Amino acid sequence: MSADKFPDGARRRMLKVLALAPLAGALAKPGAVLASEERVLAFQHTHTGESLEIVYFQGGAYLSAALARINRLLRDFRTGEMHPIDPALLDTLHALCSACGRSGFEIISGYRSPNTNAMLRSRSGGVASHSLHLEGRAIDVRLPGVGTDRLRDAAIALGRGGVGYYPGSDFVHLDTGRPRSWGPRGA
Repeated sequence: MSADKFPDGARRRMLKVLALAPLAGALAKPGAVLASEERVLAFQHTHTGESLEIVYFQGGAYLSAALARINRLLRDFRTGEMHPIDPALLDTLHALCSACGRSGFEIISGYRSPNTNAMLRSRSGGVASHSLHLEGRAIDVRLPGVGTDRLRDAAIALGRGGVGYYPGSDFVHLDTGRPRSWGPRGA
């Protein structure tokens, strides 16, 4: 069909849809990906110096041994306490790697024990008393080579959970709560 047979504006809308098609997989909800997909994440913990690159999903299932290693890495580094990390949070990180064309997150904070959360809350008004960090459903990260403002925008575009932007501390908070965002918009 030639371009002149499309109704006014239809060709432009179709081209926009086709241009965005490659992003559909990266922005899809966690359950919408192919069961055969392999998902890999890489981490460098800024406080402990530990690093990990691991396949955490393969053959249509989460790998329990890999999740255990991730739980250990994302433990409360102050107390050593561990908690299961929500696999949906890992899927959000994986989707962000795809959307930003990078891998290898720097971890600022993963799981927080109640004592650590209370201590941080006493020092800062920006720490929630019922933080999703307490449930293994939140993480504070950077993605080297990607500005935190760009990482924030990509996370908001996913529409998967909470996105907090902390440019002064140079990190983005991600969680698996309801979609919402906070932090400066002009930065």
